[in-house]
Amino acid sequence: MTESAGTLLYRRNGGQLEVLIVHPSGRYNRGAPWSIPKGKTEPGEDFETTARRETEEETGVSAGSLHSIGSVDLARSRKRIHGFAGPAPEDAEPRCASWEVDRAQFLALDRARLLLHPAQATFLDRLLATLDQD
Repeated sequence: MTESAGTLLYRRNGGQLEVLIVHPSGRYNRGAPWSIPKGKTEPGEDFETTARRETEEETGVSAGSLHSIGSVDLARSRKRIHGFAGPAPEDAEPRCASWEVDRAQFLALDRARLLLHPAQATFLDRLLATLDQD
């Protein structure tokens, strides 16, 4: 099983919760689901370090404080994604900072749930559970 790690950065905009997600680039991905910014670990990297690096590489946004929101398995592609959530920096302005993505933006939670890969939508529920504890 291939392992990767990514972030689910969030912010409040007019009282509405938004999350930062990305869409993979390429003609063959035109109808593909969106994803949290994520990628494979490099030698010697832990999952949180990978998540931070990949988020900055794909969106240009540097993550602040993060906490684990567990992992999800994508059975068909035999991938495990380790997720980390945290508040987005106040001045975050996501952009497509890598050839890997053609869109990087904050979206309202309900819209993100419709666009995300179904297995990754679990991360939204876990994020909400951690925010409810605050």
